[in-house]
Amino acid sequence: MSREAAVERVREAAIRVTASHGLELFDLQFRRESIGWVLRVMVDRPWQEVDGPDRPDQAVGIGDCQHVSHDLGTLLDVEDDLGAALGQAYTLEVSSPGLDRPLRHEADYRRFTGRLAKIVTSEPVEGQTSFAGRLSGFDEGHILLTEGRRVHRVPLGGVRRARLEVEF
Repeated sequence: MSREAAVERVREAAIRVTASHGLELFDLQFRRESIGWVLRVMVDRPWQEVDGPDRPDQAVGIGDCQHVSHDLGTLLDVEDDLGAALGQAYTLEVSSPGLDRPLRHEADYRRFTGRLAKIVTSEPVEGQTSFAGRLSGFDEGHILLTEGRRVHRVPLGGVRRARLEVEF
């Protein structure tokens, strides 16, 4: 089995485990790092637009990560071909996306309206490729980002990377 196919099988298992805890899989990576192979699983709380802006009580806690780590680790150990399919000894890490989380989908921009963000585009928009400001909405495929008195309309399809900025 190819490494990509093995990672996909592990991703499907991680989706099942996170869902059983009322969470969703945000990201899964399997890669070589200085400590060896790492299976990194990031979990998040599902968000629904009717909930309003992200609230502190909606954050993923350490206990959530521990439960997912325990259950996923057990599943990978028990299912004979699942953990072994990765073909390497690895370290399992389970965490939340963090305060400076990446923004990937339309729902992320809606969820974090009002928060500070940095966006980098693959092509210039209004003569620039880097934007920093407060997310002010999403409209017809465009992220609305307020920078001072200007409101930038950044096409979602042109975003190379975007993440929240930590505010203190």
